[in-house]
Amino acid sequence: MSVLLPPPKRQKVYHGIPQPAPEPPKATANVVVQFVSEDDGSPLAPAVNLPANVSREGLEALVNKLSVKDEDPVPFSFSIELPADAVTAGAPSRVVIAKSIEEDVLSHASKAFTPEDVFVIRCSPQAVFKVRPATRCSSTLSGHASPILCASFSPTGNLLATGSGDCTARLWDLFTETPSHTLSGHKGWVLCVEWEAMERKLATGGHDGHVRLWDPKTGKPIGDALKGHTKWVTSLAWEPIHINASSPRLASSSKDGTVRVWNASTRRLEYALGGHSASVNVVRWGGGGMGGKGVLYTASSDRTVRVWDANGGKPLYTLKDHAHWVTTLTLNTDFVLRTGPYNHKGKKPASEEEAQKLALERYNTLLASTPELLISGSDDHTLFLWSLFPSSDSAPSTRPITRLTGHQRQISHVAFSPDGRWAASAGWDNAIRIWEGRTGKYIATLRGHVGPVYRLAWSADSRMLVSASKDTTLKIWDLKTYKLKNDLPGHTDEVYCVDFVADKVVSGGRDKTVKIWKN
Repeated sequence: MSVLLPPPKRQKVYHGIPQPAPEPPKATANVVVQFVSEDDGSPLAPAVNLPANVSREGLEALVNKLSVKDEDPVPFSFSIELPADAVTAGAPSRVVIAKSIEEDVLSHASKAFTPEDVFVIRCSPQAVFKVRPATRCSSTLSGHASPILCASFSPTGNLLATGSGDCTARLWDLFTETPSHTLSGHKGWVLCVEWEAMERKLATGGHDGHVRLWDPKTGKPIGDALKGHTKWVTSLAWEPIHINASSPRLASSSKDGTVRVWNASTRRLEYALGGHSASVNVVRWGGGGMGGKGVLYTASSDRTVRVWDANGGKPLYTLKDHAHWVTTLTLNTDFVLRTGPYNHKGKKPASEEEAQKLALERYNTLLASTPELLISGSDDHTLFLWSLFPSSDSAPSTRPITRLTGHQRQISHVAFSPDGRWAASAGWDNAIRIWEGRTGKYIATLRGHVGPVYRLAWSADSRMLVSASKDTTLKIWDLKTYKLKNDLPGHTDEVYCVDFVADKVVSGGRDKTVKIWKN
């Protein structure tokens, strides 16, 4: 019996026309790549010749192979600086490699690169852990009877404190997302809340000029109010744990032009700083200074930033470069000072000595490649980057490293990323600007808000930024692409405060509700 062969396969026809032959794959150009460090521009490895279509993951594996001595691979982000003549106003000044050199750089709209160029790729090490972006509102907590003016997560992220115009602060349990305590005692709006870095105490400052200390476990006040300011308290700062773990002191700044430093254990005033001639808007307690004993940075409406020795209050520097009120300050060490001994692993120190050692280790690790830096933001639409306590081989200077310009209206907030590599500033011009943390070089503008941006908060891995605005929304921005990652609408009025810890975001504002956002 003969075997019948199957009929030949019918050719596909598209509208009566045979299917075109598949295109041959495009030949990929080879390019010369030089990997350099984001920190200081030093080469990480000799220049190498690569196909332009090597993926971002392939570049990461190659850099780890060539430069990282440890066995554990380090995640990197890669970017290439655009030439000065190719940067357009308001556009990012660098190209981030998200897929490959071929897709992101050679195909860039500026047409600034050709395969014949040597590609200098800046490599920035990333956190080994990754924070998930918040996408939904998991809780809307009501209880405050007036707008919420400030909100802050505790260093471990287990508790949340909010302050309101109803003269109370509230503590919220984040495991159950329910109220835990109401802190009553202020006779005016609660304008600021600040956690001690070991989570043993909470400080609040009010419109009544009083500073109060609270026990977060019981919600009870620790003694009576700390009185001395004659006008309202504008800002609070705790002494870093790596300097004093047993009983950190507390600094408070006020509209009355003074800064007062309190002993939180004896509840007595240690000293008052009276050099400013107008309202002191912000106080920051830095961990550097002479011999690492700590310094106080204060910003005032008298257009100056002053620096004081935290041991006795001796004035060290007066910075007079701003032309209007100085309203916001940030240190590149803010995150490690705020979280003290706690890191992403969640390990709890067994004793004060261990906590001090862990906090000092984290602080020194951050400062291994750069000194403690300060950025001041003002109503003169500009910011200044300062390095007042450089490494031992260079002399101190009161001249700013650079002036950061570009905002069209007053600066409302500035914040360094937790790793100190980036800084973000928000303004009344509805825009957020990203700057290089060490040099102050402009990187990108994030646009999307339709009202002034009041407040910013970084994720712990420095990969995302969340902003709160007058336009009633929060927005989460991706620092890999400089684009909007998630829009979080839900508030019915202006959003005054925001904070970001682990994968949780908290916000509060004029609608009197606290919202917690999660993945």
